[in-house]
Amino acid sequence: MALESFWSGKSSEQALRETAVGLRAANWARQKSLGVTVIPSNDFSFYDQVLDTSVMVGAIPEVYGWKGDNVSLATYFAMARGAEGDGHNASCGHPHHGHGSSHGAPAQEMTKWFDTNYHYMVPELSPGQTFTLASCKPVDEYREAKALGYQTRPVLLGPVTFLRLAKSKDPSFHALSLLPVLLPVYVKVLQQLVAEGCEWVQIDEPYLVLDADREIQGALQMTYALLAEMVPGLKIMLTTYFGALGDNAAAALSLPVAGLHIDLVRAPEQLDRIVAAAPKGLTLSLGVIDGRNIWRADLSALLKRLEPVVAALGRDRVQIAASCSLLHVPIDLELETGLDLDIKSWLAFSVQKIAELAILGKALAGDRATVAASLTASDVAAASRKSSPKIHNADVARRMAAIDDTMRKRNNAFAKRASLQHARFGLPAFPTTTIGSFPQTTEVRNARAAHGKGAMSDAQYEQFLKEETARAVRWQEEIGLDVLVHGEFERNDMVQYFGEQLSGFTFTKYGWVQSYGSRYVRPPVLFGDVSRPKPMTVEWWRYAQSLTKKPMKAMLTGPVTILNWSFVRDDIPRSEACRQIALAIRDEVTDLEKAGAKMIQIDEAALREGLPLRKSEWNIYLEWAVESFRICSSGVTDETQIHTHMCYSEFNDIIDAIGAMDADVISIETSRSKMELLDAFKTYKYPNEIGPGVYDIHSPRVPDVSEMAELLSLARKRLTDAQLWINPDCGLKTRKWEEVRPALVNMVAAAREMRQAS
Repeated sequence: MALESFWSGKSSEQALRETAVGLRAANWARQKSLGVTVIPSNDFSFYDQVLDTSVMVGAIPEVYGWKGDNVSLATYFAMARGAEGDGHNASCGHPHHGHGSSHGAPAQEMTKWFDTNYHYMVPELSPGQTFTLASCKPVDEYREAKALGYQTRPVLLGPVTFLRLAKSKDPSFHALSLLPVLLPVYVKVLQQLVAEGCEWVQIDEPYLVLDADREIQGALQMTYALLAEMVPGLKIMLTTYFGALGDNAAAALSLPVAGLHIDLVRAPEQLDRIVAAAPKGLTLSLGVIDGRNIWRADLSALLKRLEPVVAALGRDRVQIAASCSLLHVPIDLELETGLDLDIKSWLAFSVQKIAELAILGKALAGDRATVAASLTASDVAAASRKSSPKIHNADVARRMAAIDDTMRKRNNAFAKRASLQHARFGLPAFPTTTIGSFPQTTEVRNARAAHGKGAMSDAQYEQFLKEETARAVRWQEEIGLDVLVHGEFERNDMVQYFGEQLSGFTFTKYGWVQSYGSRYVRPPVLFGDVSRPKPMTVEWWRYAQSLTKKPMKAMLTGPVTILNWSFVRDDIPRSEACRQIALAIRDEVTDLEKAGAKMIQIDEAALREGLPLRKSEWNIYLEWAVESFRICSSGVTDETQIHTHMCYSEFNDIIDAIGAMDADVISIETSRSKMELLDAFKTYKYPNEIGPGVYDIHSPRVPDVSEMAELLSLARKRLTDAQLWINPDCGLKTRKWEEVRPALVNMVAAAREMRQAS
C-alpha cells in the first residue's frame, strides 16, 4: 500500500501524493459513470477525516513542534502514529513548507467513531486555544475535481460536532466554549469554496442524533446563523446519520440551511415527522440505502415509501442517498467470484449501492420502464432470501430455547474464585502478560498466502506455524513474562478466524473496510443461524502449553465483538444473533477447559462500540450483551480464570455493565488517555482484577521504563495493588518485532520496579 510504503521509506512523499490524486480521480469518475448526480469531494483522507479537520483549523498540540505555517505530512502522521527521536520532516508540497515534531511525540488519543468500528484521532484542545486556517484541503480537492470536469459538493465535519469530539488535559475545560474562535476558520474555508464556484457544501453534524442537549442546540443556532450571514451565496446540506433526530428535530429544522439529510435506515420512523415539519423550500436528503451493512435493498418497498414524499414535496426538494458515508462497506461485489451464488444475490457493496440509488432515482423521476428489469431482480432477491433453507437451523433454535439462568452465571462469586485461582497459579504481584497476538511478519503473511494458493502443503504450513509459536513462547520465557500467549500466528483476523469455523458465516475475498489509518479488516458476513461444528482453537492451545510450564492463556473472541465486527443479518434481532454466537463460543470454552486450559481470554473489544447513541436505549443493549458474554464464559469451574479485553473506547459510563460481566481479569486501553479511563474506579469499587494498558501498540514508538512506571503509578491511585495486572493496550499483531521486543522488555522491567517499590 502507498501509505505503508511511504512510512517505511520505500517511496517518496511525491509518490504518495500522486497516488492520492489518481485515487480521487478514479473515484469521481466511477461515481459519475454510475449515475451519481451529487458527487462529494474532500471525502478522501490520508488517515482520518477528524484528524484532517484538526489540521485544517490548526488544532495541533505543542508537542508536535508545529510552527504555525502549513502543516507537513510529517506532523500530520506524527499526530496519527507518534514520532520517534530527532530529525527533519519532509516537505508537504505547499509553497511554505510546514514543520513537524523534531523530537519523540506520542500519537493523539484514538477512539471509535460513534457506534462504528472506524477509529478517529481525538482532537486535543486547551483553554485559550486559537485556530487558524492551516490546511486548504477542502478547497484544493474541490478545485482538483473541477479541473477534471466534476462539480462536487465538498464534505466538512461540522464545527459543533468537532468540538464535542475533542478533549482537553484540563478536565474542567469545556471545548464548546471555543466555538466563537473556531467559526472564523470555517467561514474562511467556505468563502474560498464560493470563490472557486462551489454551490453546495455538506456539513456533517452527527451529534444531532444523540440525546437532546440545549447547549448543543444553541451552538448549532449560533453556527449556522453566522455561516448564513457570512457566506450568503452558499447552500449547506446539514447531514445527520446513525440515528433519528428525535428531540433535536425541531432545532435541526429551524436552522438556516438549504438542505437536511436524515438516516432512514437506522431510523425509518422519522420520515413522516420530518416531511410534515420541513420548512417550505428545504431540500430533504433521504438516506434510504444502508451505508453500514451489505444487504441488497428491497427497491420496490422503498419506492412505495418514497413516492408519496416526492408527490408531497416535489422532485426538486427530494434527494436520495446512502444513510451515511460508504466508508463502512466494501467497494465492489463483482470482484467476489467465490461466494455462494444465492448469498451473493442478497448482497450489495458500495458500487452496487450507488447503482441502487440510480435505479431509485430514475423510477422516482417517472422512468420506470428503463429500470423495470432491475426492480424485478430486486424483488426476486428479496423473496429468495426470505425463503432460503440456508438461513435457519432447527437445532440452533432448540438450544436457544433451552438457555436458562444456570447458563448465565459462574458457580460462585469472584472473591471465592480469586482465592482458588491465586492458589492455583502463584503469580507475583503485578503479573505481566500480553493481550494475545504477536507480529504478523512478512514471513507469516507470505506463508499464509502460499498455503492459500496451494504452494505450501498443509503439513508444511502447520510446521511453519509451530516453529513461529515455539519461538514466541521461548522469547516470552526469556524476558520473564508471567502469563504467556501463543501469538496467534495461525489467525488471519480475530473475528474472521472464528467466523470461518462457525456455520452461518461466509467470507469475501475483497470486502475490505477501513478500521483506522492503513488498517483494514474484512468483516465476516453473518447470513444465517450460528453453530460450532467442531473445536476451533484447542489443538493450538494444547501445543503451545506443551512448550512451557508457565500458564498459557487460551485466546477467543467474544460473541458481542464477533457480532459488532461482522456484517450482521437484518432479518432477526441482533440480540438473538449474539446469543447464538455465545452458545457456540461456550462450547469452545468448555472444550478448552477439558483439554487443560486454566486461563481463557474471551475478548470483547467491541462491547462499548455497540452501545446505542441514545441513553434511553442503553439498558436493553447492555442486558443482552452482558448476558451473551456470561453465557459463553460461565460453563467453567471456579478455578479456571476468565479474562477479557476491551480496547479504544470510553467505558466509564458503562462501568456497572462491565462489572456485571464478571470476568476474573479485564485488560483495557489506558495509555493514550493517560489512565483517564480509570476515573470511574474512583467511585465504582470494581471488585475483580484489571490490566490497564501501559503502552500504546497503535504507535511505532517504544515507551521507556519510566513512562510505563508513571502510568502504573497513576493506576495505583485508582485501584489496589492486588487488582493490577500489567499488559499492553491491545494485541501486537500490527507491530514489528523490533518495536515489540524492547517495549515488552521495558514493560517487564517496569513491573519489577513496582514490585520492589511496593
